[in-house]
Amino acid sequence: MKNLPILLIGFRLLLGPVLILLTYNFGSELRKELVVLIFLGLLSDIFDGIVARRLSISSEKLRRMDSQTDLVFWLCVAWCSWLLNPEIIKENAVAIAVIFIMEAMTYFFSFLKFGKETCTHALLSKFWGITLLLAFVGMIGFGYSGITFSLAVIFGIIGHIDVLLIILILPKWTFDVPSCYHAYLIRKGIPFKKNKLFN
Repeated sequence: MKNLPILLIGFRLLLGPVLILLTYNFGSELRKELVVLIFLGLLSDIFDGIVARRLSISSEKLRRMDSQTDLVFWLCVAWCSWLLNPEIIKENAVAIAVIFIMEAMTYFFSFLKFGKETCTHALLSKFWGITLLLAFVGMIGFGYSGITFSLAVIFGIIGHIDVLLIILILPKWTFDVPSCYHAYLIRKGIPFKKNKLFN
């Protein structure tokens, strides 16, 4: 059981390239199957943290591995979206560029301040993940952008602002920080209880 979180992370890491290969080889023929695989990737992301916390084996190394795997997985899903729906990506190029720039900024400022990548697993970022899933399901499964895509952009911007504030406020690098408010509590040395389901 103690290896289960790492196995779930490894599964998600391998799943990303598999999604790209399937999209390249079968394209629109496998839209629904790709959606199922994306959901499996999301479930692995949810349960790796829950299992690690339940087994009391959640560590900095494991959480950093989880964060970087998330990045790889969602970039692979985004690549599949581009392959299947290039017109949607082109129409929303500015909004997508803003999200990519903000993501790069979180890494840049975290490395600049702490010498390592950000690993907050903030609550707003989790909400963004849900809207991102809906947006990708719409694009990959049905060739649809609409409201789901707009929500993903809005929550992406809000979530990245929260992470940037966390980086700014934290006195030292810390993983699993629920929000910029909690970063403030950490800075002031005020204890708080984390939710085992989310952090």
